[in-house]
Amino acid sequence: MHAWLCENPTGVDALNWKELPTPSPGRGEVLIEIKASSLNFPDLLIVQNKYQIKPPLPFVPGSEYAGVVRAVGAGVSHLREGQNVACLSGTGGFATHTLAPAALCMPLPDGFGFVDAAAFIMTYATSHHALVDRAQLKAAETVLILGAAGGVGTAAIQIAKSKGAKVIAAASTDAKCELCRSIGADATINYASEGLRDALKTLTEGKGPDVIYDPVGGELSEPAFRSIAWRGRYLVVGFAAGPIPALPWNLMLLKGASVVGVFWGDFAKREPKANHAMMVELAQWYGEGKIKPVIDRTMPMADIKAAYAHMGSRGVMGKLVMVN
Repeated sequence: MHAWLCENPTGVDALNWKELPTPSPGRGEVLIEIKASSLNFPDLLIVQNKYQIKPPLPFVPGSEYAGVVRAVGAGVSHLREGQNVACLSGTGGFATHTLAPAALCMPLPDGFGFVDAAAFIMTYATSHHALVDRAQLKAAETVLILGAAGGVGTAAIQIAKSKGAKVIAAASTDAKCELCRSIGADATINYASEGLRDALKTLTEGKGPDVIYDPVGGELSEPAFRSIAWRGRYLVVGFAAGPIPALPWNLMLLKGASVVGVFWGDFAKREPKANHAMMVELAQWYGEGKIKPVIDRTMPMADIKAAYAHMGSRGVMGKLVMVN
């Protein structure tokens, strides 16, 4: 097997494509021949030693991937050799093969392609947990999605529309706003060229959005929160902009609003039955055509450094997927 090995987490340039022995699965593990791997924001942070999870060195980055089970370890009963699966294990995806915990593997139904599967679990699970579980989103409510053209943003648009909500998608370019409209957003705001608060006041007739989905953080958070509706729910999803905002607490008081943390990874560990039910529903929605990952582009696994550069430029719309 071959893999992009991180032996010193000083950045993307330190990754090396190396030949390694193909491992055999231990108890509870499966060997996966990787067909496609998506590039997520944590994959950028982890090779810079900036992510909250710091795997022992050396490690193979690539948190999310899809492929074919080639060997099954002891104690694994729900997977078989030759089965197509997707997995979100945190590392191992930027390779030709990897060992994965069987419990983290999602069996793929017929018709679920590897590229879509590699771009599915992280974004759709995060957005479903945020909007449906944490925000208790209701039909006819208005949702503002920040960073709406990214992976979690495009997933959030589709899930919110599936629940019957009105979606306002906010992004940084006209091209990104057009993408958001093409997948169902009812209205868009280019926050690089128009004021967020004024635009929201116009689009909601002064009421404000009922739910704000924020994977961006930074300078957008306060003006977005100041625009929230009475009894609104502000979903803290991530901080792609870098800085973690500090909001004045009187804003929550004045709006009767809630700030709601979204940590899908821990939800999956602490509430596995609820998480499993959610993933079953998401797979069903995919089969029904209600949701489908937006793929910015596919690139050969050999071009991983160019893919990282594209992600770092903030130019990705949807998900970037590497293929073997």
